[in-house]
Amino acid sequence: MAEILTPRPAATVLTLRDSPNGYEILMLRRNLNSDFVGGAYVFPGGGVDASDAGPAAQAIAVGISDVDASQRLNLESGGLAYYVACLRELFEEAGLLVACDEHNVPVTVEDQAALARMSQHRRDVNGGSLGFVDMMQREGLLLDLRGVAYLAHWVTPVGPPRRYDTRFFVALAPSGQVAAHDAGETVADQWVRPVDALVQHERGDLEMILPTIRNLEAIAHFSTASEVLEYANSQTSIPCIEPRIVDRGGEVVILIPGDEGFAD
Repeated sequence: MAEILTPRPAATVLTLRDSPNGYEILMLRRNLNSDFVGGAYVFPGGGVDASDAGPAAQAIAVGISDVDASQRLNLESGGLAYYVACLRELFEEAGLLVACDEHNVPVTVEDQAALARMSQHRRDVNGGSLGFVDMMQREGLLLDLRGVAYLAHWVTPVGPPRRYDTRFFVALAPSGQVAAHDAGETVADQWVRPVDALVQHERGDLEMILPTIRNLEAIAHFSTASEVLEYANSQTSIPCIEPRIVDRGGEVVILIPGDEGFAD
């Protein structure tokens, strides 16, 4: 019997901004050569690192404590690391920094000097020569979790060579900043309304995996970013969804709880 891989803790974030025709969400296209969902459009995210859980990371986070974050995620402890990880990944993969200063004033990166400095920081963080938490401390900034809400919990099914235990969050995009893919793990970026992304997927123009699709479907009917945040915060119980991969007459089918045959 093949070994069943233990899913790696991960966090991903649906970044929202309002537009005249309804709110939009940031999506990134994975590198075609990636060994995990290559070519698919996804939300910024990745594995939770040890540095996301350390005392230094907790010290730069405002808006929620580890106790409250853990309770929200139904964990004994360590919940804050997922919140930190999703915003770290957003900075690394899309160049957006959701932060505030010591007076809780949101940070905007608009002047050329600040843009150049943060761009260099991003290259250093992605290159491994600078830690994300170290960068925040150097800039005297705090991660602003006041506009971040827990949305969903998915676990990669048994079978694929990589498995993730992923917490999905929603967050308001920081004003005065421009998103840009990292040209490494991701090769394209776009802001798109969830309803339009789903239509493009149905046409075959936007490749997406099941958790991405289902999370978009869950929030596509809302009109504004604040409504999505309110919905996420209002959820009293968030189930863990772990799909199953089954073979039906030679056809591979992915089932989730509630689908016919899932419990067989």
